[in-house]
Amino acid sequence: MTMDTPISQYIIFVVISGVLSVLLAIYAYNNKNKFTGMKVFMWSTILSAVYTFAFAFELASDSLSEIRFWLNIEYLGMPFISPLSLLLIMIYVGIEKFNTFKKSWVFFIIPFITLLMVTTNEYHHLFYKDLFLNPHIEKPMVDVIPGLWYYVHGSYTSGSMFASLFLLYRYWRKTKSIYRKQMITLAIGIMLPMLGALAYVLGITPLGMDPVPILMCITSTLYVTSIFSTSLLTVAPIAREHIFESMRDGVLVLNLENQIMDFNGAAAKIIPALTPETIGQKLDHIWKRGAETGAFSVGSDEALDHEEELKWVRGGETFYYRIRSSRLLKSNGQLAGRTIVMIDVTEHTLLQHKLRYLAEIDGLTSIYNRTFFMEKSRELLAAAHQSQAPLCFILFDIDHFKQINDRYGHSVGDFALKHIVMICQQFLPEHALLGRYGGEEFAISLPSTTLEQAGQTAELLRAEIAANPLYSSAKAITITASFGVTQARTADIPLEMLLSEADIALYRSKHTGRNAVHLSNNGSIHAFQQK
Repeated sequence: MTMDTPISQYIIFVVISGVLSVLLAIYAYNNKNKFTGMKVFMWSTILSAVYTFAFAFELASDSLSEIRFWLNIEYLGMPFISPLSLLLIMIYVGIEKFNTFKKSWVFFIIPFITLLMVTTNEYHHLFYKDLFLNPHIEKPMVDVIPGLWYYVHGSYTSGSMFASLFLLYRYWRKTKSIYRKQMITLAIGIMLPMLGALAYVLGITPLGMDPVPILMCITSTLYVTSIFSTSLLTVAPIAREHIFESMRDGVLVLNLENQIMDFNGAAAKIIPALTPETIGQKLDHIWKRGAETGAFSVGSDEALDHEEELKWVRGGETFYYRIRSSRLLKSNGQLAGRTIVMIDVTEHTLLQHKLRYLAEIDGLTSIYNRTFFMEKSRELLAAAHQSQAPLCFILFDIDHFKQINDRYGHSVGDFALKHIVMICQQFLPEHALLGRYGGEEFAISLPSTTLEQAGQTAELLRAEIAANPLYSSAKAITITASFGVTQARTADIPLEMLLSEADIALYRSKHTGRNAVHLSNNGSIHAFQQK
């Protein structure tokens, strides 16, 4: 047989189809953990390779006995391809209860009987009533007279294909465009062999040859193209999409390489950068475009779930999300990837912030209240002792504040407190800690500041307060304040004792005429002298 005959050329394409099936089988084996149905796809491609290679040998045979032998080999693969394709489609659309052989063996009863019928046909002729060489063709080509089981086998094969197409059609409208491209590939992979088989049965194929193996060359090429262009058989099954889209929380599905395999509409609203084109991209590349706090840590330990809260700025608005990374396991317990759930906790977080604000901030002056000032000052005191850096405290209160309230009213008194805070915030160093200690009394913590420097700060505040009267109803009200300053010395002196020393120095200022600054240096109190 020369290589320029139609049959020889046909054999070449059939062999190419077999090679592609082998390559797809190798790919499926190497990626069997990426998709639940990958093992089904692997067996489908292996059996397709058996069928196509055996058919190539059948075409190359020179006698009826050789043809009979290779026909038997063909049926080791061919009867099982259609039910395997049906199982693959079922798993793809989310019907996973048949994803193991124990649950799916019923699909292979008729294919196994078909294999038995073919190999024992000479004893009962239920599959082929007769099998003979076509006398009208020079090259030995087999012709058959179908038996009863031939029609049973054909009906089962066609039924499996129609069922596969029906499932794809049923889920067509529910899917995203990324899945529709995959579904078209799967549908063509089913329809082409089905149409080829129909043409063969009707006897309208060239030389009466079975066109299915050569059509499988086309379908295999489509599978290869779709695997690399649309991540066929690596993205999440489409049946879960309606669950995704009905969820209020954003959901991302990642594979083992932290590539985005799927997402729902809620996730796309949170991260506008999520588009169908981002399927297959690394999560970090997308995440950095939206999260103010940077990339979310998925978690390096595969055995652990991970959760954290992120601040997200979108369109000038601030949102808060609780991000939860959970393992995505297959039915056998193997890790298949991760799901990222983004829960909007903005309202809850803002309420927490408000409660924290109320617990930490003085409602009138918007500076720290006494409780929180004491808490933060203890932290500064511990840090100063550890670093051996100086730390000073200032206490001061408004002179004759009761007279302001009595003469001008409490509203003016409140305004006076805010006026004092505004001056302090204007002239205090950035690292200073300012709090309302009680009534008209204020406290200041000055880290990395010596007693002399703290005295200068207190003197600056005293002078600015005295020089900037409070204007109420076009009337200027002169306000003064008295100050006491002390410095932390040893680690065994508690904060309360240090503030007590500052308080004693403050009252020395009041008793010596007010509007003054006194320093407490290891129990010794003296008036601050500007150098």
